[in-house]
Amino acid sequence: MPSASLHMWTTVRAASLDEIEGAHAAIGGTGPGRRYATRQVNHAYTVLLSSQFQGFCRDLHTECVDAVVRTLPRTLQPIAEQGLPRDRKLDRGNPNPGNLGADFGRFDFNFWGAVYAADQRNERRRVLLDELNEWRNAIAHQDFARMGSGGGVLQLRQVRGWRAACDALARSFEEVLFRQMVTLSGVSPW
Repeated sequence: MPSASLHMWTTVRAASLDEIEGAHAAIGGTGPGRRYATRQVNHAYTVLLSSQFQGFCRDLHTECVDAVVRTLPRTLQPIAEQGLPRDRKLDRGNPNPGNLGADFGRFDFNFWGAVYAADQRNERRRVLLDELNEWRNAIAHQDFARMGSGGGVLQLRQVRGWRAACDALARSFEEVLFRQMVTLSGVSPW
């Protein structure tokens, strides 16, 4: 059974991302000679993808906190319930590898080491996640100086590649966190 976070990622969050894909096709058509508006849709898609992935990661973290708390004696539950999510980077920062490693590392393991061990392709996906967040920040702050001479030109295929990487990472994150929650508590977290 998948976590509630992964279920939401593959249904509600995926549907939201599919809507912007549909808007892209409606505005730009499917042939060559796309209109200028598709650039804006690509930018919106990038920001939406980053925010939806951040929401998934934050939800998964919360599910893990809940799983740990359920296994503790009642007197310790409030300490873990308040302490594990305190100053969580995903509450105010992008879902970049550093923030993810810091937040999920609170569960007493090398998060990225486990993610890489789950699937060797995750190293490349982490690079793509970094790219997604770089573009997200450039778009949100309208600062494309670091994005090269293209001046913020972003292709739909790039965004689709980031989405595929996020989808695969979401599944790997859930897998490694499931195992870590079982290691910590001895019971299935979801």
